[in-house]
Amino acid sequence: MTFDDLTRNASAAFLDILNAARVVAATDVTALICGESGTGKELIARAMHAQSPRSEARFLSINCASLTEQLADSLLFGYRKGAFTGADRDHCGYIRAATGGTLFLDEIGELPIGSQAKLLRFLECGECLPLGEVQPILVDVRLIAATNRELSVDAETGRFRQDLLYRLNIVPLVLPPLRERREEIYTLLQRFLDEAAETHRLRPPTFSQPSLKLLRQHNWPGNVRELRNLAIRMTILFPGQRIEPANLPLEMRMPMRMPSLERTDSQQGLRLPKEGIVMHQLEVDLIRQALARTGGNRSHAANLLGLTRDTLLYRLKKYAIG
Repeated sequence: MTFDDLTRNASAAFLDILNAARVVAATDVTALICGESGTGKELIARAMHAQSPRSEARFLSINCASLTEQLADSLLFGYRKGAFTGADRDHCGYIRAATGGTLFLDEIGELPIGSQAKLLRFLECGECLPLGEVQPILVDVRLIAATNRELSVDAETGRFRQDLLYRLNIVPLVLPPLRERREEIYTLLQRFLDEAAETHRLRPPTFSQPSLKLLRQHNWPGNVRELRNLAIRMTILFPGQRIEPANLPLEMRMPMRMPSLERTDSQQGLRLPKEGIVMHQLEVDLIRQALARTGGNRSHAANLLGLTRDTLLYRLKKYAIG
C-alpha cells in the first residue's frame, strides 16, 4: 500500500495526516502512530517505509502485546548461545534483523517496562546489547511505533516511561477513526471487495443503495479492519450477488438510535424513544463520544460520564474499546 493508494478519495482529516506522514517518511526520524485499533496504523507505517530511502531494505513488524519481558529482551535485542536455558544457538534479534530498514513496533504501550529502558538506550545511542554479550553492537535501523493507548496517561501512572515517550513522540501521527471519515467508506469498501474477490477467485458482490446507507450510518467500532472483514464475508457468502439490508450483519441492520435529550416535566429524565434502544450500544456510543470529545483522555472522559477512571477502564475492556 502506497501513499497514492491511501490518499485516493481520502477525507480532509485523513489527508492531513497522510501528508504529514509522507514528509516524515523521507527522513530517519522516529515516528509514533496513534489511533484506535483497526484504523490502519501498520498500513501507514508500511507506506512510510516504501516512501523512505530505506525502501529497498527490510520492513519488520513486531506486536509488542505478545511479548513478556524476557521474551521481549531476547527477541528484540538477541542473545548468545548459552545465555539462558534453551538458548542453544545465537539469535541476532529483530532489531539487528531489520538493519538498514525499518522496525515497526505495534502496540508499543504493551512493551514491558524493563524492556522500555533498553529500547530507550537503543534509540538514544543506536546500541543493541544481546543477552549474554558484553559489548553493545551498533545497529542502523529506523523505528516506527504505534499504539491505541493513551501513553501520556500511562506515563503519569508509571506504566510507560516518560523519557521513552518523549523520545518516540517526536512526530506524532494521530489517525482518525472511520466514523470520522465516513466519506471514505464506499471507496474503501470497493477496494476491499476487489481484493477479496481476487484472493478467493470469486466475483465481487454489489451493494444496494439502502445497504450502503446503513453502512454509512454504522458506527464502525472496529474501524477499517471491521470494514475489510465485512467485505471478505460478503464476497464469500454472496459472490456476484446484490447485497440487500437483510444480508448485512444484525448490528448494521439495526443502527442504534440515541434517546432524545429533552427532559420530561414529570420525570426529569431522558425520553425513551418509542422504538426503544439497545442499552449496551448506547453505553458504547456515549463512551466513544466522551473519548472523542476529550481527545482520548480517559480521566477527563470518565468525568464527563460521571464515572471513576477505574470504572471507565473496566467498561473499555468489557466492550473492547481501543
